[in-house]
Amino acid sequence: MAISEETEQFQGLASAIQKAKDLNDQVLFSHIKKIKCNNPLSFYQAGRERYAGERFFWEDPAKEITITGLGNVKKLKAASNAERYREVEKSWIKLQNNAVKTGVTDVEATGPLLFGGFSFDYETDSTLLWNQFGDNLFYIPAFMLSIVGKQAYLTTNLLCSPDDSEKLFIDMINEREAFLFESLDGNGLGANSLVMQREVEPEEWKRTVAEAVQEIKTTDLDKIVLARELRLGFERSIDSGKVLEQLITEQPLSYIFSLEAGGDCFVGATPERLIKKQGNEVFSTCLAGSMGRGKDEQEDVCLGEELLHDQKNLQEHQYVVSMISNAFDSVCEKVMVPAGPTLMKNRHIQHLYTPVRGISKEGVTIFEFVENLHPTPAMGGLPKEKAVVRIREIEGLERGFYAGPLGWVDTYGNGEFAVGIRSALIQNNEASLFAGCGVVEDSTPESEYQETGIKFNPMLSALGGNLNE
Repeated sequence: MAISEETEQFQGLASAIQKAKDLNDQVLFSHIKKIKCNNPLSFYQAGRERYAGERFFWEDPAKEITITGLGNVKKLKAASNAERYREVEKSWIKLQNNAVKTGVTDVEATGPLLFGGFSFDYETDSTLLWNQFGDNLFYIPAFMLSIVGKQAYLTTNLLCSPDDSEKLFIDMINEREAFLFESLDGNGLGANSLVMQREVEPEEWKRTVAEAVQEIKTTDLDKIVLARELRLGFERSIDSGKVLEQLITEQPLSYIFSLEAGGDCFVGATPERLIKKQGNEVFSTCLAGSMGRGKDEQEDVCLGEELLHDQKNLQEHQYVVSMISNAFDSVCEKVMVPAGPTLMKNRHIQHLYTPVRGISKEGVTIFEFVENLHPTPAMGGLPKEKAVVRIREIEGLERGFYAGPLGWVDTYGNGEFAVGIRSALIQNNEASLFAGCGVVEDSTPESEYQETGIKFNPMLSALGGNLNE
């Protein structure tokens, strides 16, 4: 005879508590059920007060997977930055191997799931701007809405300790029912007026670009990516849910993400996938070389054709294709790369785009791919190690999670990480926006300055800043 869902949950939780006693360690319990819900942003906003500082949001460009997390049952942070990928993975494997799951247990991006990211460069001197995030931050949410295809799933996670009792079940049910499908005011925090928009030392940044060009001409440095910062201030606190709503509307071909830490929120709409793993299939994106969109269709087509034949941009793009292809070769049985790039057109900017697909070798995890691929030449430069060192020395910016890998992994080994560009760090009523460009031998400071200006536009538009033409 079939048992009720409530009985199944209770028995599963009791099993997890007993397992925690037997192991004398914490054990993760997860219950997954199908629900009817087609508005993940409502779920995100329902946790605005109760789970402030402990929310995340993820939506891929194809709208195949949308994930919203509330609360935090377990935070994972690597103690050794040099071993950060392996430390996070090791902690995650231990938790997932002992986890007890009930309900729907065979759907990717549901159940126990780890979400978070890594900073661009853990050796950069800290300015305290990214103090809430540190060099890496991942957590398992208490409640998670996953929309996979057109079906929604609600995951409830609990971390059971050896001294817990079945009362934990009642507490879990009460907390879930307290917020689930709460109806919040659709206006959120209301309209918010811009009071300050300031570029951080633009002339100094141009001088740095000029010096980098000379270094490229006279040393073995082939390319370096230099980023700059734009700061915005508003009358009131910025509502990240409203920013996400704008990004979903305005940037439908991008990954839309947010990750809260303490009172801060890292949010963005990045066009760039770092790695997706689905079974033994892996996918990455080469996205380098960019140009603005035209004022009309004819101009837009002309600009696209110009980009497809521009040698500076083609060279920059090929650096990325070669690096990602080589990284795949070392951990894949088979690698597939198209002969040449096509165009990826977003609302404010268009890019040269080449997808890379592979069949991974047995036992290679998504964290290994992240470590092998980050940073690509589109974010760091070439040679990789030298470019990162020079960025650290001359950029004058703490990138934090900007341009770093951010994403999720489930207990089936599936997951996806994007590159945290076209992004902003929200801190109360202020936001720091970041944009970078690839500097090569024939770069000019003014053209790179204009390019980064265009790259600010997606976040400027979503936040309500003044756009760059």
